[in-house]
Amino acid sequence: MNSSSRRSFLGTSLALPALASVPSETGSPAQAPAAQGRAPQSAPKFTYGTLGKTGMKITRVAFGCMVTSDQSVVERAADTGINYFDTARVYQGGNNERMVGAALKKYRDKVYISSKTGAKDRKSALADLDTSLKELQTDHLDIWHLHSRSTPDMVNDEVLDAQRIAKRDGKIRFAGVSFHGGHAEMIPAMLKLNHFDVFLMSYNFTMDPAIEPLLVAARKANVGLIAMKVMAGGVKPTRFYQVDPDKLNKLTHEGAPLAALKWVLKNPNIDTLIPSIVDNDQLDENIAAMGAPFSPADGKLLARRLEEIRPLYCRMCGHCEGQCSQGLPVADVLRFLMYAEGYGQFAMAREHFQSLPAEVAEVRCGSCANCTVECPNGVQVAARLHKAQQLFA
Repeated sequence: MNSSSRRSFLGTSLALPALASVPSETGSPAQAPAAQGRAPQSAPKFTYGTLGKTGMKITRVAFGCMVTSDQSVVERAADTGINYFDTARVYQGGNNERMVGAALKKYRDKVYISSKTGAKDRKSALADLDTSLKELQTDHLDIWHLHSRSTPDMVNDEVLDAQRIAKRDGKIRFAGVSFHGGHAEMIPAMLKLNHFDVFLMSYNFTMDPAIEPLLVAARKANVGLIAMKVMAGGVKPTRFYQVDPDKLNKLTHEGAPLAALKWVLKNPNIDTLIPSIVDNDQLDENIAAMGAPFSPADGKLLARRLEEIRPLYCRMCGHCEGQCSQGLPVADVLRFLMYAEGYGQFAMAREHFQSLPAEVAEVRCGSCANCTVECPNGVQVAARLHKAQQLFA
């Protein structure tokens, strides 16, 4: 969805206030200057969540930096009052951390910064952390996540030890783990470790309601919960799903991103969410979601949206794990395709695909007589995998 489409849904863009209050860890306000080029108007309504045992008070809509390339948008978000920014060592080949560090250097005492490592051993993880600190121009991270751990066996003793060492040395304040799917297995297993302060996980309107008791269990354990992939495939539905514009419900097309944000925000067990933001229009609309209640009309809109995307969007439920006779990590490959189509990040998607083991990356679904993967949610798995292979191989 382009910026003008998102603007037309809200009617008018939320302008930057002259002064915004940025809460400290204790909730006391600190004044931030307005960004240049936007007329001061009434302040947006911010709501905050306390991130579990960390005690950090975070704006409930935070800033996912993965696809951001415009430093001024990050700076304006901090000026406006957003106080949590999420990046990772691998985003944009390391350039994302560098950009975020430059943007937030002057705000460092007013904002929280998290990054991630995909390393599988202690030495590599700690090396990643030192690089992250250098690129982000800071002496510590507020949260350091083990990145994209889809199964419990990906969280080994070495990477847990790396987080303990980093805490001991004052390089991180809190330890987190991120996972895109497999919630039914991951959440209980990660809680049992009694190690993590924060979970960063996929959560959106397409997911099975069976996840809700797991969120309650994490809340009872005082683990902070951060939602990602909240838009269910990005903010450009027509481009992502290649839907014929003449067949796409205009209201659904324009209203789905805001409704999707509000759907996540209505859950009190989610402390904050980190939608990707690429420009000021998206920033304004995401901030506006904090002051807009989820309505019955939003529910109907998302129900229509779900039917539109059913054959195409992987909900990362984990059901397909191990089903492919060729050994493909189906959910991962479909996620890479989403990065290209939904986020417009072809290079990142191709890099992820080509990082797969050679014997996996060389598989071609066209060589199979029949697909062995059955998606309970109706995703056209074989066609989607074939498309990913055509694009990235």
